[in-house]
Amino acid sequence: MASISENKQNQSKTEASETERWASLLGGSAMVLMGLSQRSLRGVLMAVAGGGLIYQGATKQSTLQQAQQAIGMTQQAIKVEKTVTIDKQADELYRFWHDFENLPRFMKHLKSVKVYDAKRSHWIATAPLGGSVEWDAEILEDRENAFISWASVEGADIDNSGFVRFKSAPGNRGTEVKVVIEYFPPGGALTATFAKLFGEEPEQQIGDDLRRFKMLMEAGEIATTEGQPRGK
Repeated sequence: MASISENKQNQSKTEASETERWASLLGGSAMVLMGLSQRSLRGVLMAVAGGGLIYQGATKQSTLQQAQQAIGMTQQAIKVEKTVTIDKQADELYRFWHDFENLPRFMKHLKSVKVYDAKRSHWIATAPLGGSVEWDAEILEDRENAFISWASVEGADIDNSGFVRFKSAPGNRGTEVKVVIEYFPPGGALTATFAKLFGEEPEQQIGDDLRRFKMLMEAGEIATTEGQPRGK
């Protein structure tokens, strides 16, 4: 026979479960209403997240914490690594990349980069559904003709960091350019999933950026999909 203490513990767990369920229902409803009232990417994500919480609460399938994990609201870093070989010397590639204001010329997701000084810069990038995100970044390490690393500073719309490494390719074939970028999408994995649905897969995006960088540095221009060059 269960003891009085065990019965009280079971009752407490049931009450806690009911509290979490109602928190999911009420919180989810509020998120849906707030999200639908905002005509923005964040509003859409908020509404979808709220719908997920309502579903979890209504079906009693999980706790509030598990519901957040199920709909991708937990913070999880996305890391992308890509390498390309370019038939140019490392010093030329380094100089071009080091001027961050050049990056939007081949990084399609970047609207603009404004360099403040030798360390700091301001970045504006596109987001799914026509939105945009902004952040200030600071250079962390700078080795001439070899390596540049950077990271966003406090207050960024999207926390991110990355580095680019320039290394002589085997067989005198130019320079291997390796890029590693890590970021925390706003809204967690849910935002990343939305990005993929809208054709903005991070690995493909960075790979395409590096292919455009290669074309720009080797040919002095980037061929568009229509076959017309640009970027001189």
